[in-house]
Amino acid sequence: MRCLAVLTVRNEGAFLLEWLAHHRACGFTDFLVFSNDCQDGTDRMLDRLEEMGELTHVRNDGPYDQGGIQFTAYKTADQMDIVQQADWIATLDVDEFVNIHAGDHTVPALLAALPEADAITLTWRLFGCGGVAQYVDAPVTQVFTRAAPAVMYWPWRSAMFKTLYRNDGTYGKLGVHRPRSPDPARVGQARWFDGEGRELDDKFRTQRIFSNYGRSNYALVQLNHYPLGAMESYVLKADRGRAVHSDHMLGVDYWVERNFVQEEDRSIAALAPQMSERLAAYKADTQLGALHDASVAWRKTRFDALMLQEPFRALFGRLLMTPPTRAVPLNEARFLVRYATRAREAGEQGEG
Repeated sequence: MRCLAVLTVRNEGAFLLEWLAHHRACGFTDFLVFSNDCQDGTDRMLDRLEEMGELTHVRNDGPYDQGGIQFTAYKTADQMDIVQQADWIATLDVDEFVNIHAGDHTVPALLAALPEADAITLTWRLFGCGGVAQYVDAPVTQVFTRAAPAVMYWPWRSAMFKTLYRNDGTYGKLGVHRPRSPDPARVGQARWFDGEGRELDDKFRTQRIFSNYGRSNYALVQLNHYPLGAMESYVLKADRGRAVHSDHMLGVDYWVERNFVQEEDRSIAALAPQMSERLAAYKADTQLGALHDASVAWRKTRFDALMLQEPFRALFGRLLMTPPTRAVPLNEARFLVRYATRAREAGEQGEG
């Protein structure tokens, strides 16, 4: 079985080796990675990893079509043999780690637990900053261990998912959160299951990008999402720009909607020995280890330069002043949802 992870990166070499080591440990067999306009040597790291037989690297330096950087990469990927030959596919970001609780914590164990599934939703569990201001060269999965509650009521994006899906022709194109271009003759038979093993309704086959919130979605699998990292890293993320909406400057609003630290979750440590062994092997390669160290040094240098600019210095100051995000209780979430529902219904009536 070939299980493919598709990744897009820019200036994220410091995190690349841990991400790759973890996903190899959890059973992904193939990796297709697109880099764009890197200054920290991420692209050269990927070249070396390709030489080592660890992945396939494609430079995605532009120009980009109307969909932007990430969709341009996926459009290229759709035509590639490595995609067409995969049995299962997931599109991921470097701050997302598949965390499987079934069996031996690998993709084959998850598929064995859900043998009838054609698609499995990997629901985000948001891991907050936890007050970590300074970036250090240590595994993200070990530095950040506090996350959102298992049951969330707001915001809806806390329940967004990525999709691990069977590449059998039911869907023709990659997407950010879910596969796209469903085959009308086949999609009606596709069976979608969530991270608790519950079969999902028809809307998930073609529309939904977030799980049903107000309940746990993690019993069999979750997607550990580390969108913030240390405060220093967030300043660099704001400088880098977003993969989908690259013209949107990241600010405190993005931070507040993701900085949850209510519960400790160290479940990903189940694969830490295997991940650490692979990570050490990557760093032991003379060329790759030097490139990793250079990427870490680049982050420190870039942060120093950004802090001489008022917008980034102000952002860092606001992060220092902002407490961890309060989880919205059910009664307050219902108040917000009522208005969201009314707005949606009014929009639908206007369209009619």
